[in-house]
Amino acid sequence: MSKPILYITRKEHFNAAHKLYNNAWTPEQNEAVFGKCANANWHGHNFDLYVTVKGTPNPDTGFIMDLKLLKRIIKEEVIEHLDHRNLNEDVPFLKGVMPSIEHIATAIWQRIEPRLPENCRLHKVLLYETEQNFVEFYGEFGV
Repeated sequence: MSKPILYITRKEHFNAAHKLYNNAWTPEQNEAVFGKCANANWHGHNFDLYVTVKGTPNPDTGFIMDLKLLKRIIKEEVIEHLDHRNLNEDVPFLKGVMPSIEHIATAIWQRIEPRLPENCRLHKVLLYETEQNFVEFYGEFGV
């Protein structure tokens, strides 16, 4: 009989400010593309982050991975760096990157994935910027 692959998710939350603005463009171009998100005085969000890992439960614990460990990894690699920060200016791993939710989710993946135990894999990073806007990233990188 084959072993089941299961998925388990940890939810976290952080608050951060950012501005979507391309310095190579005119203010008018930025306003046309990014609207209020190009506000010179920044804007903030209450982000909800869902990190899903997958694997086969350990027969001794029943766990895919210890959720206390996943919580610690997310806190150390993501929350401590992003919470109550200006994503354009305060976060070294976002330096020089347009801090759209797409880029933030990709950066979160790149920080969490190497820290996971060998017996499980990162399946998805789901990041809500607002109740209406969210991104899902499954670790697929194009050429």
